[in-house]
Amino acid sequence: MTKKIKIDGIDKIIIKRLVQDARTPVLSIAREVGISGAAIHQRLRKLEESELIDGYKMFLNPKTLGYNTTAFVGIFLDASSLYSSAIKRLKEIPEIVESHYTTGNYAIFIKIMCKNNEDLMHLLNKDIQTIKGVSRTETFISLDQQINRQIKI
Repeated sequence: MTKKIKIDGIDKIIIKRLVQDARTPVLSIAREVGISGAAIHQRLRKLEESELIDGYKMFLNPKTLGYNTTAFVGIFLDASSLYSSAIKRLKEIPEIVESHYTTGNYAIFIKIMCKNNEDLMHLLNKDIQTIKGVSRTETFISLDQQINRQIKI
């Protein structure tokens, strides 16, 4: 369970700078807010311990790696009791980059990155639809992504 934490204006500046670029030097942030680098490190440790900061990541450009097709797939299960075993199998498929257990029509909603539509079709037919308990899928291919951001503080 996430711990409740109070953040002040300095914490917000630290977070905003690191969300913009996780490689921003601590001393650069320290100069901006007018406190020591050690104080910034202490605040970061506090934010990490509170679980507000979940990690620091580098993002790869999928297109540069040849992944030109992004798809979202709604997965229908024969029974909700099959969720855990289906997820276990889905985790074995490296092209699946997100999964969500959802309300509504689908039991599971996943995001897939593939090289092309042919690879997507193969993945759906040979890997996903053959999982025990998957009754059918519904696929949406992304034509463009205009928004990709973090939640604001």
